[in-house]
Parts: sequence; C-alpha cells; structure tokens
Amino acid sequence: MTTDKFPITLTSPVILAPMSGITDLPFRQAVARFGAGMVVSEMISSGEMVTARPSRRAASRARAEIGDGVPTSVQIAGREAGSMAEAARIAEGQGAPVIDINMGCPAKKVVGGLSGSALMRDLDLALTLIDAVINAVRVPVTLKMRLGWDFDCLNAPLLAQRAEAAGIAMFTVHGRTRSQFYTGQADWHAIRSVVDAVSVPVIANGDIRDAKTARRALAQSNAAGVMIGRGAQGRPWALAEIAAELYGLTPPEIPHGAALADQVCDHYESILSFYGKDLGVRIARKHLGWYVDAAGGSVALRSRLMREKDPATVLAILPDALTRQKEAA
Repeated sequence: MTTDKFPITLTSPVILAPMSGITDLPFRQAVARFGAGMVVSEMISSGEMVTARPSRRAASRARAEIGDGVPTSVQIAGREAGSMAEAARIAEGQGAPVIDINMGCPAKKVVGGLSGSALMRDLDLALTLIDAVINAVRVPVTLKMRLGWDFDCLNAPLLAQRAEAAGIAMFTVHGRTRSQFYTGQADWHAIRSVVDAVSVPVIANGDIRDAKTARRALAQSNAAGVMIGRGAQGRPWALAEIAAELYGLTPPEIPHGAALADQVCDHYESILSFYGKDLGVRIARKHLGWYVDAAGGSVALRSRLMREKDPATVLAILPDALTRQKEAA
C-alpha cells in the first residue's frame, strides 16, 4: 500500500471491486493467481447470512468463503445493527481478514430495504451500523460508499469523517451519486473531498479499466489506490497489469492461445466445482462470454457456448472460441 495507515500490508493498492453475481470465490481466485492487492467478495445481505432459512443462509455464507494467496475483504450490507454485527462475526470466523460495509449499492431492491446507498440519507443510522460492526470483530473494517444520494446531498466527506472517528480503516468511494446509478462519467475529482477529509486511505472507484484511466483517477482524486470492477471481466490479469504499470511491479504473463484456453478451462471447472454442474453451467456463461469478447473470438462460437449445457462440450469448444477468427456464416 502507498501508506502505512491501513493495518494490512497489500502488495499494491489495486483492488478488485465487489460485483454481485461476479466476484464469487472462483473469480476471486482467478484474479488472485495473476496478482491483486486485495479482492472483495460479492455484497452479502447480513439478514440472509444470519436469519434466513437454512438454504439461503448457507448460500450467503458460501459467498463469504475465503481463498488463498491474497487478502480478501468480505462485504456485508444491511440496516439492522444486530444482524450486521453477527454477519461480521461469521465472516471473521470463516477467515476474513477484512470486513467491508456497503453503503454504496444503488440497486432498487437494496435501497428499498434501506440498505446500501440509502444509508447516506441517514448518517446516524449509518454510524450505528458502523459502530456495531467495528465492536463485533477484531479485524479491520472498511467502508464503500458513493459521493452522496444525489447532487443536493453530497455528504461523503461528512460520513467519512464520522466513520473514521468510529474506527473505519479505509474508504472506497465510487465517483457517482446514487441517483446517477452507473450513468454518465465517474467524477474522480469529487473523490478528493473525501481524501482531504480523512487521514486513512481512500480508494477511487468508477470507470477505471486500465493503467491510463487509473493514472487519471489517482491524479484527480489524490486517492491512495484504485478499485477495478468491470475492467476485470474476461481479463482477470487486469489488476496485476495495472499495478505493474503504476507501481513498477513484475508484470503478469498475460495468456494467449493455448495458455488462455487453459486459464478459462480452469476457471470454468472451478465454477462447476463450487456450484455444482447445473447451476455452475448457467453461472459460467457470463464469464465465458467476457473471455471470448476480450479475445476477439467468433461470434458464432460465443453464441454456441452461451447455449451449451454439457460441460465436456464447452471444454472442447473453448480453444477455438478463444482464438481470433472471422464470424462464421
């Protein structure tokens, strides 16, 4: 990390963003193999993790599983102090070295439950949850948020000041308001107001896909690091590539041809192992599509992969699907 303020040593301040339905254990492991400062789990509902019926509770806890080789932050969301504290304890018990609190998700179903970025409209409740989580665990607790609810409520600096006083160890700020969802361009310069308001590290997030955009985000925000989301889809080596260019680290060996096919096959088989065949085949499709798109593969073969239900056939198709070729008629 570029600062000693964060209590866990990271190889670089380039972090994998939490993405619902994407940053599961198989994807985090794929990213970790190439190198990342830290990876973050999918957002996990504290209520489901603690009080949901057994099947949903087990699924939520599975999303909090920790892999080897890279610091992993487990992100939790909710609006009840008791369930947030218990979810944090469960994640810590499963080996999480960092707990992250989500106050940035703009999804209607999350905000409608007064979680995620809805908490930026009620800072007293937000601080109650922060206090509950920090007091429940011994590991560092971080906070991910947006610039505010809308342009009339740009209160990220105030929330950050209060949260730092409560003991938050690091912030990640997405450079949009909740009302923007993912439209327009992330305002990296606006993140600087949070950087200036606190003494702990602040990570810039939003529209950062490569070293060029990462440099611009760092220059405009003065943040301590960057968080990469969609830029890693189909490119699990992207974080290590960015870190190498920004911080002079050893660049990753980016796979091509047969090596890329082996990488994707390994990821595919990890997904099937983690979820089981039927669910795994469905979950894997989006990842396969991103890999093929990034490799410039055939549209026809991509379409076939999206429909194929037999894992053996998928594994047989992948080497051809991941090579550059003209679209089949």
